Amino acid sequence: MKRLTFLPALAGLVFILYIVLPVVSIFLNINWPRLSTTIRMPVVLQALQLSGLTTLVATAVTIILGTPLAYFLARRSFPGREVIDTLLDLPLVLPPAVAGVALLMAFGRRGLLGALLAGWGISLPFTTVAVILAQVFVGAPFFLKTARNGFAAVDTSLEAISLTLGKTPLQTFFRVTLPLAFPALFNGAIMTWARALGEFGATIMFAGNMPGVTQTLPLAIYMAMDSNLEAALVMAALLVLVSFAVLLAVKKVARGGDGHPYP
Repeated sequence: MKRLTFLPALAGLVFILYIVLPVVSIFLNINWPRLSTTIRMPVVLQALQLSGLTTLVATAVTIILGTPLAYFLARRSFPGREVIDTLLDLPLVLPPAVAGVALLMAFGRRGLLGALLAGWGISLPFTTVAVILAQVFVGAPFFLKTARNGFAAVDTSLEAISLTLGKTPLQTFFRVTLPLAFPALFNGAIMTWARALGEFGATIMFAGNMPGVTQTLPLAIYMAMDSNLEAALVMAALLVLVSFAVLLAVKKVARGGDGHPYP
């Protein structure tokens, strides 16, 4: 019996070490006395500023456009709903390179919409806007699925009571439905932001890797691995800390209600 208990415990310990050791090794290899100097390097500062700007914009766009859609999918049943829901989830499983190619074929100069935009003098690929579009594409499914689950979990009888008290459907949505679904929306927004922050493949395919223009933190790490390992390690550590904080925040919010932190 003891052996049956020992073997799963040993397997679990090995697996935990396998996950933890690579993460810890990043911090063990950082040159801590030079940390402040490394963070002030142009490659680090530019990547931080660009990632901060683009991920916030991408998350805001996802929330603004995704909230009504998530509510509609949660409350309406119609032919083809499952197909649409599956298509919206597709970026979760698409290889990043495929996502980048798809965006190029849609918004590139010879793409479906790119040719039309080019006629108006608008070119999206290899711009900061392209970074945001790539981040929205890969991050939006996290918000949509989590927000949809949050809206579906709201007790419709509470909305009915609000309507009988003379509130309009819009007032009911903002005063009853939205506050009750907020933990799920918050979790979805945080996960979307974190996914956008870590996006690499679609960004490099669709937006390129130009410092100060399209070079986000993951792209800067990729480039710095060849020329400046010190900077690469510091940026990697920042992403690890942010990712850990995001997951911790999502778990804490989820404990307070049916937040559905993961799709």
